[in-house]
Amino acid sequence: MTQKALVVGATGITGSALIQQLLQGGWEVYGLARNPAALPAGVHGVSADLRDAQATRAALADLQPTHVFITTWSRQANEAENIRVNAAMVRHLLDALQPAASVQHVALVTGLKHYLGPFEAYAQGALPQTPFREEQPRLPIENFYYAQEDEVFTAAARDGFSWSVHRPHTVIGAAVGNAMNMGTTLAVYASLCKRSGRPFYFPGSLAQWNGLTDMTDARQLARQLVWATQTPAAANQAFNIVNGDVFRWSWMWGRIADWFGIEAAPFTGELRPLERQMADDAALWVQLAIEQGLAEPDIHRLVSPWHTDADLGRPVEVMTDMSKSRRLGFLDYQPSDDAFFDLFATLRAQRLIP
Repeated sequence: MTQKALVVGATGITGSALIQQLLQGGWEVYGLARNPAALPAGVHGVSADLRDAQATRAALADLQPTHVFITTWSRQANEAENIRVNAAMVRHLLDALQPAASVQHVALVTGLKHYLGPFEAYAQGALPQTPFREEQPRLPIENFYYAQEDEVFTAAARDGFSWSVHRPHTVIGAAVGNAMNMGTTLAVYASLCKRSGRPFYFPGSLAQWNGLTDMTDARQLARQLVWATQTPAAANQAFNIVNGDVFRWSWMWGRIADWFGIEAAPFTGELRPLERQMADDAALWVQLAIEQGLAEPDIHRLVSPWHTDADLGRPVEVMTDMSKSRRLGFLDYQPSDDAFFDLFATLRAQRLIP
């Protein structure tokens, strides 16, 4: 029997990488996205507003997926609204799929805010010890990741499917119009520094510059998502997912600068947030796009400085333990510098950066 996947958030960083992994594995793939026309060949596009329960039921009425991958969220003005909207989206999705009784497994992608807290209280207060491990309890604060999980758990108990939760660190991958996109943000920033001759400053904190960290290639995350559907012992489990290496930004920043043919500015310990550095760059990017024949002149569809600042400005060292899935047989590895370089090469090939 052909496995039929429904990828929710199909044009995002994670969804795009997951679709490629599923297609290579011979899956029948349906992609739910705001713009299904942007999906690659071989994917059946589905358009639905998950905030609207009735519209979601109508859009998914004839779909009978065996596996559902939830790789998206909707950013709201505050955490209370994040919880309300994102929990409802998961609930509407799974309620719409209930009548067909076809779903065998639901995989939910969240992230390290499970351990670090929501944006409004990010990396504040008493945090669990690093490296983060899946058995560490939830923080005593409301968090839309917890609300999403609870919707999956409730539907799984009702409908009898298995589930998995996947918690990546910052994800490196290619997508346009994504709300959390450090790799492309840094690529655009480096390109602007090269074009204008201004210094390529590390925008973050001393703790991030000197401390050990890790990251998650979207392809590595995609491999774990598929692995969890095919590994019985992974059912009803939460897993961290990172590349498998660790690095310091004091090393990585120079590597990124070298790729773009620029010099990394000396780090003085001063916070230089990208949201401030890039606040007036929209016009310069349009000019660069015209000069170089780039495919996307709207800088706001490429960069997310606020998210990059949140990650690189953290006052604590952040690392993730992968022992749980490794014990169960997930042994894939991806060097993080190669993940950045592969992304930059892809962005250049797609004419998204010069």
